Amino acid sequence: MSSHAYLAYAALFLAAFLEAVPVAGSFVPGSTVILSLSALIPAGDLSLTGVLAAAIIGAAIGDSLAYGLGHRYPHRIRGIWPLRNYPLVVERSEAFFRKYGGAAVFLARFLPPVRAFVPITAGALGMAPGRFFPINIVAILCWAPAHVVPGMLAGEAYGHAGAFAGHLTMPIIAGIVAAAILVWAIRRWMWPSEIG
Repeated sequence: MSSHAYLAYAALFLAAFLEAVPVAGSFVPGSTVILSLSALIPAGDLSLTGVLAAAIIGAAIGDSLAYGLGHRYPHRIRGIWPLRNYPLVVERSEAFFRKYGGAAVFLARFLPPVRAFVPITAGALGMAPGRFFPINIVAILCWAPAHVVPGMLAGEAYGHAGAFAGHLTMPIIAGIVAAAILVWAIRRWMWPSEIG
């Protein structure tokens, strides 16, 4: 295992955590970071357990803090910076939550534009903790493997590419970085009004 694996686990934790922070979650390509770093599992640089734990714990803490803020300050949420700068996103999150209720908590974990806003909205609109947290934990337990396993499979495919693959390390890394930037740019382009 890599001697600097703890940095990768910290990056995974932060990526999952920051995706749950209102507004900041729209700018952080957390899913892409998780997918990319998961490719290091087959080579033994990272462990599957460690990657899943970092992503799950980061997402759970981020969602919990966002829910807690909404629950504690339900009438002041719209006026808190940076939410006051994004009233359209807050309105869309509330509409999404009102339309789908408990399912919104589950679905939002898989929808980047609203993922960062639904937990705080759930808290602000009075969803009981006993309802929010079980749904949220199930969503996170489904979401984390849905991001880790494809990255792990890509890393495994790379590992089976043979001796020739060793000569392609830098182009592969450059390709992964370029793909991550492209996914992030497309996401920003598709939902520009949500993220400024």
